[in-house]
Amino acid sequence: MKADKTGRRAALERSTAETQVRLSLNLDGTGQADIDTGVGFLDHMLTLLARHGFLNLAVQARGDLQVDSHHTVEDIGIVLGDALAEALGNKEGIRRYGNCFLPMDETLAQVCLDISGRPFLVFDADIPKVKLGNYDAEMTEEFFRAVAMHSGLTLHIRVLCGRNVHHIIEAVFKAFARALSEAVAHDPRVHGVLSSKGVL
Repeated sequence: MKADKTGRRAALERSTAETQVRLSLNLDGTGQADIDTGVGFLDHMLTLLARHGFLNLAVQARGDLQVDSHHTVEDIGIVLGDALAEALGNKEGIRRYGNCFLPMDETLAQVCLDISGRPFLVFDADIPKVKLGNYDAEMTEEFFRAVAMHSGLTLHIRVLCGRNVHHIIEAVFKAFARALSEAVAHDPRVHGVLSSKGVL
């Protein structure tokens, strides 16, 4: 893994026998996205993540899609998690916590997160095992697990109601984007890090 960061930016590459991923992230962006993963639905979700999280995000990935989307989706989650950790640095001055209830037609999703340094995922969502294009819907949980584990997020995802699989997954990505935007925002009242330990 190679990394380069400036301020709240990170640029990483990850190459394995199964995937090659290049990703750049700017936490203080304007919602610009340049996404090409070979998995159309994931491209759509990452574009929404950038737009609704006010991130600048570029992802180029090639994976063994002749097998399925598993390795590509998971490895992009790994690199995104690593990039978040790099871009956040020592986490000084950030709000740390984020929460969003997000409706999308018949669907309501909630994402709560803590930039805690203690990675954990609670994924309470009943997503049918279907394909959306060449995206395996069940990979949504694996994507967010990879992001949480590699960024040090405590991440809770709940889908309170929903029937349309596209809507369910899209609501989760948008809610994650909004919660993340809230958590990484600077708060002038926070001196150092928001922890009685003095470190996150």
